[in-house]
Amino acid sequence: MSTGAEDGTTSDHTPDGHGSRQQRSFFKELPVLIGIALILALLIKTFLVQAFSIPSNSMQNTLQVGDRVLVDKLTPWFGSEPERGEIVVFHDPGGWLNEAPVPQPSGVGGAIQTVLSGIGLMPSASEQDLIKRVIAVGGDRVQCKRGGPVEVNGKPLDEKYLFPGNTPCDDKPFGPVEVPVGKMWVMGDHRQDSLDSRYHQKLDNGMIPTEQVVGRALVVAWPVTRWSALPVPDTFDQKGLAAKAVSSAPAVAGVAGAVPLVLWRRSRRRRAAQSTVGQQPGAGAERVPGG
Repeated sequence: MSTGAEDGTTSDHTPDGHGSRQQRSFFKELPVLIGIALILALLIKTFLVQAFSIPSNSMQNTLQVGDRVLVDKLTPWFGSEPERGEIVVFHDPGGWLNEAPVPQPSGVGGAIQTVLSGIGLMPSASEQDLIKRVIAVGGDRVQCKRGGPVEVNGKPLDEKYLFPGNTPCDDKPFGPVEVPVGKMWVMGDHRQDSLDSRYHQKLDNGMIPTEQVVGRALVVAWPVTRWSALPVPDTFDQKGLAAKAVSSAPAVAGVAGAVPLVLWRRSRRRRAAQSTVGQQPGAGAERVPGG
């Protein structure tokens, strides 16, 4: 019986065989596969979901230092505005982050960080973002007297999410404040360690333009032992809280199919608010690295 060497054939396992050709083909395609993966990661970060790292105590105990939260960036593209009780990431409107310019990374390490931050695998050194809870939105009247609760449109909030031992506003009472349309009033859950709207009333009365919102924080994704959803507290669903019927529904009917969970929950809260409006008319800013 002849062997491969005798009859002129070659084995698939020889350096010149089919296996070697497959290996070479794989290495030729590898850069293309990596490029596609990077493009997909960039698109996801830009339009869908982005991870942000929590650098401070201002949102304790809801968010801890070192937590990484996933932020929904899709719904704002369709005109959906922030709602009361949501935790949102927003750009510094100016004057909230009174710090020296962040030094930009240089050299090979800097180039690597720039690439990885661009696709969402590392925080960006240049992003000027913050994270707080939305307390009041356009059309609302919000206030908090020393020793009392925060009131939105005359309704007291039962803020069980506050850091243990904190009071709603004893360190910085405020109001009443009228929130203009297109703006929002935000506060940290750790009231005694949060430089929020209360401390920036000389800058646009402490209001944040909704156009500065990056997105809504959905879940704590890291560390795994801290994994949890970030729902809107029940106190923001109480009857009569809305000052008027909310008119910020997404303009595109098909949006609900694209992001069913977020928009379904928002629609349910809007219907509840609208059904009660006629019955009960309502009367540490810290940079959040994005990755």
